[in-house]
Amino acid sequence: MIILGLTGSIGMGKTVAARTFRSFMVPVHDADQTVHELMAPGGRAFAEIADWFPGVVEDGKINRKRLGDIVFRDTEDLRRLESITHPLVRQHKQQFLAVAARRQCRLVVLDVPLLFETGGDQHCDGVVTVTAPYFVQRARVLSRPGMTEEKFAAILEKQIPDRQKRRLSDFIVQTGNRRLESLCAIRKIISDTRNWRGGHWPPAPIRTGSRRT
Repeated sequence: MIILGLTGSIGMGKTVAARTFRSFMVPVHDADQTVHELMAPGGRAFAEIADWFPGVVEDGKINRKRLGDIVFRDTEDLRRLESITHPLVRQHKQQFLAVAARRQCRLVVLDVPLLFETGGDQHCDGVVTVTAPYFVQRARVLSRPGMTEEKFAAILEKQIPDRQKRRLSDFIVQTGNRRLESLCAIRKIISDTRNWRGGHWPPAPIRTGSRRT
């Protein structure tokens, strides 16, 4: 089974790319969605987060915006939140991979926003980075409710620069142009990867060179 990591900085179009992989019947594990489920009422992280961050529970649910504002201001609070959620996300991912292996899936995708930042790329056979021009990224991000230039800059500070992610990746998917272009790029990645039987990796690199051999 080949494991592809899917990543990309904020506003690059990774969510749409993950949806495209799914449309081609590739199983995708979504780390962000897993966190949402863990934080939901009855989720495995709900009680511990409520204990550690008083005031974030509102109407029986964790107010994610309020929690985000807390950890945005304090690195220690962010580390505490990650110490609660990351082990549970890893467990969920391992269960996903075990099920995929039993089903004899040829290819699976791990959708992880901070793949390089957390070292998750070391557990993947290849990495797909989704990218777009900065002006497209900025416009997408600032159109989100509650987003400001300050928050955008702070988020970028915590992420490896896009140019470095592209340099470290095996495949690049551009989302700043026509939708059809990114769809065709993903379809080619899937086809070439599923048909790969050994030899040079990646099977058909989208850019010149590769970090893997």
